[in-house]
Amino acid sequence: MSAVIEFLKIVVFGLVEGFTEWLPISSTGHLIIVENIVNLNASEDFMNVFRVVIQLGAIMAVVVLYFRRLNPFDPRKKQAQRNATWQLWFKIIIACLPAAVVGILLDEILDTYLYNPPVVAAMLIIYGILFIVLEKHNQFMDFPIKKVSQIGYLNAFYIGLFQLLSLIPGTSRSGATILGAMLLGCSRTAAAEFTFFLGIPVMFGASLLKIIHYGLAFTPLELFYMLAAMLISFAVSMVSIRFLMGYVKEHDFRFFGYYRIILGVIVIVYFGLTALLSL
Repeated sequence: MSAVIEFLKIVVFGLVEGFTEWLPISSTGHLIIVENIVNLNASEDFMNVFRVVIQLGAIMAVVVLYFRRLNPFDPRKKQAQRNATWQLWFKIIIACLPAAVVGILLDEILDTYLYNPPVVAAMLIIYGILFIVLEKHNQFMDFPIKKVSQIGYLNAFYIGLFQLLSLIPGTSRSGATILGAMLLGCSRTAAAEFTFFLGIPVMFGASLLKIIHYGLAFTPLELFYMLAAMLISFAVSMVSIRFLMGYVKEHDFRFFGYYRIILGVIVIVYFGLTALLSL
């Protein structure tokens, strides 16, 4: 019976990761909240690897959905299209450099001191307010950059600098890069798509580093839990990405801003009451 309960918890983690990874509402923040409420019966080493492994499922959804667009070796593409695809990858790499360097240097420090509910709540609320303010300012904006292909190398680097903000849990990697891209003149669609593409090297790299650091010396049941959560995350991410791309064609991001603020307040109240009751 306990194994069934633990598996149901794993399902919850996969659903939350898949749904929140690509929306600007912080998947890491949601997972911290879920961890504190659901309380998965697992070692700290398992959780450190599990958190990034389930992200692999989410990133594979991007690879599948955008495979032809991101594949420079596609024989169906003309030479000009292949060149454009290579240029896109160069921009992705440039944008990933800041987070890659800083993330490697500060990974342990960030996990130790910032991976907690108070930080998550603060970041949820702060960036929720920023989304609302920015979208009110952009209400009648005619964005000069309407396609990902129009993003220049320098702007790609600047977007990568905004991605650094997402190293703080609760910020949201997609939220930080979308906000940054829009401030630089990208349309909501271009900002969202470029964010998806940036996630591929960033999340693959983060997963690889964690696996190298902690290894995969887990029990067969634990490895099964990881695989199951990854597959669930993949399936839900497919739906989540399609939802977001359809949503931003007709709406702005203010709804997500309000959602972040409400969730941030709920986190403060929940964990505040929990701390009081434990006294």
